[in-house]
Amino acid sequence: MSATPFDLGGRRAAVTGAGRGLGQGVALGLAEAGADLVLLGLPGSQAETEKAIRELGRDVEVVDLDVSDLDAVERVSAEVTSRGQVDILVNNAGIIDREDSVDVDTDAWRRVIDINLTGLFFLCQQFGRPMVDRGYGKIVSIASLLSFQGGLRVASYAASKHGVAGVTKALANEWAGYGVQVNAIAPGYMATDNTAPLRADPVRSQAILERIPAGRWGSARDIAGAAVFLSSSASDYVNGHVLVVDGGWMAR
Repeated sequence: MSATPFDLGGRRAAVTGAGRGLGQGVALGLAEAGADLVLLGLPGSQAETEKAIRELGRDVEVVDLDVSDLDAVERVSAEVTSRGQVDILVNNAGIIDREDSVDVDTDAWRRVIDINLTGLFFLCQQFGRPMVDRGYGKIVSIASLLSFQGGLRVASYAASKHGVAGVTKALANEWAGYGVQVNAIAPGYMATDNTAPLRADPVRSQAILERIPAGRWGSARDIAGAAVFLSSSASDYVNGHVLVVDGGWMAR
């Protein structure tokens, strides 16, 4: 029996895009809670995270994967599950394209949707199928405040993150009865590469910080705790929820 409902000892978690930022923070948080890790990401991107997880004494496997390549998603998912049960899937991989909507072309639009939404859905399908078959599993996807709002100059990103919220709820409706919890985390304004242009703009940065009751940009550690909760038995009756972790932004 687990020492606490947040104990992930004996669990195996697959995390996409864990090489840096929020994905790295989530992977380390899961490892600290006792999980072993499978890191799915672009070649050469995850060595730092792998090293840190090994230093925590957890097993870790690094697997190259471009989540926009659906053939690779199917192949890699099968390979990973053939080597051991995956109890937790965290869909973190994502990109953002900042551009005036009148200038967005089809290639740029598809690239964001393919990575942020289409690849995410098929990863849920591939890893979720055995979870449904055995009657247990946790899927956590990284959504965004732009799952609820439109943002500025990020039409494809907003569309993809609205889609993440929708997929989360749709899968929860289908799979909750099989013991599989599907939920999402909507980070607020976090100090990551994606927000570097905003933080570098003193006017925009000040406007953002003035609206956040906590008075600061979020960190990867802020997301890690939420991910551990949604990956653990503490959340066994949480289904189809998009958990906002935003320092209070949405409360204003």
